Amino acid sequence: MSGPAAAAQSQRPPEPSGPLGPPPGPPDSPDSPARDRQAERILAGIGLTILATAFFAVLDTATKVSTAVVPVVMGIWFRYAFQAAATSALLLPVYGTSLLRTRHPRYHVLRGALLLTSSVFSFLSLRYMPMAEFTATVMVTPLAVTLIASLALKERVSVLRWSLVAGGFAGTLIILRPGGEAFGWAMLLPLGLVVSNAWFQVLTSKLAQTENPLTMHFYTGWVGALIAACALPFFWQALPGWQWWALLCLMGLMGTVGHFMLILAYQRAPASTLTPYLYAQIAFSIVGGRLVFGQTPDAVSLAGIGLIAVCGAAGAWLTVRERRVPIAPAES
Repeated sequence: MSGPAAAAQSQRPPEPSGPLGPPPGPPDSPDSPARDRQAERILAGIGLTILATAFFAVLDTATKVSTAVVPVVMGIWFRYAFQAAATSALLLPVYGTSLLRTRHPRYHVLRGALLLTSSVFSFLSLRYMPMAEFTATVMVTPLAVTLIASLALKERVSVLRWSLVAGGFAGTLIILRPGGEAFGWAMLLPLGLVVSNAWFQVLTSKLAQTENPLTMHFYTGWVGALIAACALPFFWQALPGWQWWALLCLMGLMGTVGHFMLILAYQRAPASTLTPYLYAQIAFSIVGGRLVFGQTPDAVSLAGIGLIAVCGAAGAWLTVRERRVPIAPAES
């Protein structure tokens, strides 16, 4: 073992001795080192996931700032172009043309288009909505995936899962408050993001069965950049200062690094284990909204945010309990 676990073990006080020596303990299992490595990889995956959510919260914060000056299409194109260029520079020298091999090129195009659609809804939503409420609404996506799996893919969904889906969408209604004074058409934009992102997640889960995740990441960036480039000439404009270009670079960096961290996390632990920790992004978004925009959710919104977080995390835990997803042994 290495890291904090090893440090804690080295600082453990010695076992008390008696006339017969140290008290007996459980015999060492021959696969104990494998279990230790497995546990370390899972903890690393959890840490990477939480760190990725922090990067995504910074991305959303920077995006909301950028919408005051930068056209939406221009911001989206720069974000995907940065990801495409960075991914190519990092991965092509290592993997060569093997990175481009795929059995389903058309599905990569569809997947990239879905994520680009999600980004459009994301940019527009952040222009009009507070950070925390936006993030919490988007976090019903895993529950929307359950809905799609049942209605479109004909997968069996338990009563408890349906209850969690209902609870998650109830939390969304609490945040949006249809009929209230603060409700407007812009409040519906995150729902478009949820739908497009849910289909993106469903397609991702299917492609992940046969495709290299790095290949998927590569094509996602280039598809998004090329599609956005088609509309770019109609929306391009000069920015008032270098600070806005620096902000666009920050957005591209946060999105690219965040996605790479998730890829590394999913290589170390199963998605069902990591999914509850994605909800840490809500907390980071509350902090970002407070520090940068002075926005703090009111009591009603906090209740809706909490309901979404509880139902979403419980749904992920239920996946582990019902499917009993095995955790693969650690690999070197």
